[in-house]
Amino acid sequence: MDTIINIRNTYEIFRVLIDILAIAFLIYQVYKILLHTKAMQLIKGTIIVGIIYAIAYFFRLETLLWLMNKLGTVFIIIIVIVFQPEIRSLFTRVGQSKFFKLSANSKSGEIDTVLNAAEILSTIKRGCLIVFVRHVGLKNIIESGTKLNADISSNLILTIFSKDTPLHDGAVIIHGSRVVAAGCVLPLSEQLDIKRSFGTRHRAAIGISETTDAVALIVSEERSTISIAFDGILYYDLDKDELKKTLKKILSVKDNLEKQEEVEVEN
Repeated sequence: MDTIINIRNTYEIFRVLIDILAIAFLIYQVYKILLHTKAMQLIKGTIIVGIIYAIAYFFRLETLLWLMNKLGTVFIIIIVIVFQPEIRSLFTRVGQSKFFKLSANSKSGEIDTVLNAAEILSTIKRGCLIVFVRHVGLKNIIESGTKLNADISSNLILTIFSKDTPLHDGAVIIHGSRVVAAGCVLPLSEQLDIKRSFGTRHRAAIGISETTDAVALIVSEERSTISIAFDGILYYDLDKDELKKTLKKILSVKDNLEKQEEVEVEN
């Protein structure tokens, strides 16, 4: 009998522990999504309102309690209206898990090709914006530009971002080993703390990384810097090694040298 009771107690403890861990994980993921958006202001405001309500309840401030209870429904409606983009982004990110969607990862050589083109553009001070698709599809973004469906090549990227071409102002979309489209329009970031010195390309790169799990590479026309935007964060002015390492890590690409080393070890 005691053994059965101990088993039940162990099961209950295990179940409660899983429940707590699941809630903690969910809260952490929501926090990561909202961290770089203006929704953080909503969280701070909600905490302040909660503290005021607790003080009013503890000291029995009847008038303040009555007012806050009456405005509760209105407050919720205001949240839904004002923070609609953040709420939409939250539900979009829920479907980004790689367990539910397949991605067409770029190969090591193809990333090197893109980086070579980016370095040339940086040298001649020509801006560019290149987006790597991961798990979340960019159908609407692709339809806003010109579909190409061409093999990745440095010459193609250099041609697209030449100043005389009609596609150089938009973004190039890369999916797997293909240049899917060019001249695409990206959503601009709504972050309030972005430096004013950053132009439209940087804001668009951050914007697409906020609403999807895509990775954006930016070459600044004014400063000749090369940067990456991912998960709503801009990694500014990276050198060649940092660019290659970061891109291949995010896009889950292994260098050919690493593969050769693995083969040698196995042999």
